[in-house]
Amino acid sequence: MSSLGSFSSTSYCFDRGCFSKHQNEKKSSKVRNLCIRGSVASSPPQSLQFAESKAHNKSEKFWIGVLGASGYTGSEIVRLLANHPYFEITLMTADRKAGQSIGSVFPHLATQDLPDMVAVKDADFSGVDAVFCCLPHGTTQEIIKGLPNSLKVVDLSADFRLRDIGDYEEWYGQPHRAPDLQKEAVYGLTEISRKEIQAARLVANPGCYPTSIQLPLIPLLKASLIEVGNIIIDSKSGVSGAGRGAKEANLYTEIAEGIHSYGITRHRHVPEIEQGLSDASNSKVTVSFTPHLMPMSRGMQSTIYVEMASGVSTEDLYQHLKSFYEDEEFVILLKNNEVPHTRHVRGSNYCLVNVFPDRIPGRAIIISVIDNLVKGASGQALQNLNLMMGIPENTGLLYMPLFP
Repeated sequence: MSSLGSFSSTSYCFDRGCFSKHQNEKKSSKVRNLCIRGSVASSPPQSLQFAESKAHNKSEKFWIGVLGASGYTGSEIVRLLANHPYFEITLMTADRKAGQSIGSVFPHLATQDLPDMVAVKDADFSGVDAVFCCLPHGTTQEIIKGLPNSLKVVDLSADFRLRDIGDYEEWYGQPHRAPDLQKEAVYGLTEISRKEIQAARLVANPGCYPTSIQLPLIPLLKASLIEVGNIIIDSKSGVSGAGRGAKEANLYTEIAEGIHSYGITRHRHVPEIEQGLSDASNSKVTVSFTPHLMPMSRGMQSTIYVEMASGVSTEDLYQHLKSFYEDEEFVILLKNNEVPHTRHVRGSNYCLVNVFPDRIPGRAIIISVIDNLVKGASGQALQNLNLMMGIPENTGLLYMPLFP
């Protein structure tokens, strides 16, 4: 942990109150007022312990590195951290954009006073407390293996999500280069694995499709309310989910005015989805999963068809999800027959869910929507690092959705 200079005045209130502070006068004379709702699902002792530590050292900050800041998930981390009271970015890497400012790569972030990006090989981690690793799949293992052991790491790639390194090699086409780190990594589906995340040094942030799918299905499988067989998942994502790299298939003229199915039967998120669902049911789960690319920038919807257990109704599914998530900040079960829409979560860390009866007796339809770049990536990563650093997990995430 590191410290900044003293503040002229600071006040903290974590129970649906407000956090306000005067910035260090050398940096800014502006006053920030940030509403912070208490971390509803974190363990109270940890939150209280954190509040007490801050009372003794109100100037304390955590210094953050963002590896791969020139991609969509990296830029989203920067956006979310702009109003974070405890995390300060001190290092950003981007090999192809090394030497450039974040504003020259992402003009919407030009107002942020941040260091220029550097190549990973030139990065100095001596003053860093934690890093978000937003690098492409297959490149992260070696880099994280070379980081100081004192760093907390949230990895947004797929490199540490699969426990079985044989599965990783099968689905990603190369051997895993850091098997010892894989054993240490905690899968970071926040609402499901909160305690494990709090104690972790390395967290594998879930993929966007698996987040939208596992959040509604895991509680139902744990309670044996749905059958493990014949789960059909139809998912649709905005084009930002394909990353920022120049690809012919992602050109406007290739994407606009159409729906594009891809990765049919062999999408790389399949083993991640099945791993989580199998853990929840204590039995092997195989799903039918088809993703689609939609002509929109961001947003994700998973429409899930399930067979209910004998004697179970859609109302039972609804009530169980309602009970399971009633104290959660970011997973919202809609009322009555309200349909979740991607436009209602745009730019936010929320997941909206609802359950509907199918026309086929004994089956139900579950609809789940998220912003693929926030709850499906950078927002959940920030939730996880908040937990790892012992602060309320919703800190810096209370952005309302953008509409229209």
